[in-house]
Amino acid sequence: MISSVRGTVLAAVGTSVVVEVGGVGLAVQVTPQHALSLRVGTEALVRTALIVREDDLSLFGFAEADELTVFDLLRGVTGVGPKSAMGVLAAMSPSEIASAVALEDDSAFRKVSGIGPKTAKLIVVSLAGKLVGLQASVRASAPARPSSVGESVTVALVGLGWPERTAMQAVEDATADASDADRTSVPALLRLALAQLGPQQVSS
Repeated sequence: MISSVRGTVLAAVGTSVVVEVGGVGLAVQVTPQHALSLRVGTEALVRTALIVREDDLSLFGFAEADELTVFDLLRGVTGVGPKSAMGVLAAMSPSEIASAVALEDDSAFRKVSGIGPKTAKLIVVSLAGKLVGLQASVRASAPARPSSVGESVTVALVGLGWPERTAMQAVEDATADASDADRTSVPALLRLALAQLGPQQVSS
């Protein structure tokens, strides 16, 4: 089991980073927010989970131990694979996930792409009582969430090729038109921002 990697960041694009460890470049799947925090040429420590399948070995990386813990718990839920678990962590912080589970609010999970109503309910039921230690910080982190959602969507748009200024304006316009629920959901706000931008016309 590869539980962490430390080395020089060779690339960080979208939801993938490459970390050089002992002369070998390891590709690690991360959230857009995590990729943004890593700088090419600098050293990084990434906590990882190695997913082994018959025809594939994949590393999923996390900035914090709590994220890795939640990732492992989510993967234990029927119908939630590693990509869906990463989607949840891209849209919600560990404390927000803990809060949603504690409040039995499965609607928070239904907003995540790839998570249907049945799976959302299963997440709430399966994780009940397992995330108590993460709930303490939810009140403190909640006010900052709308800002971080906007920043995450901006990063995603820039990663798709839009100029930063254009992306920021699209996010601002989308936020103004969005419902309260959509403002706190990265996938929902991203869809609205893309609708604002229309067909992509960016230079390669």
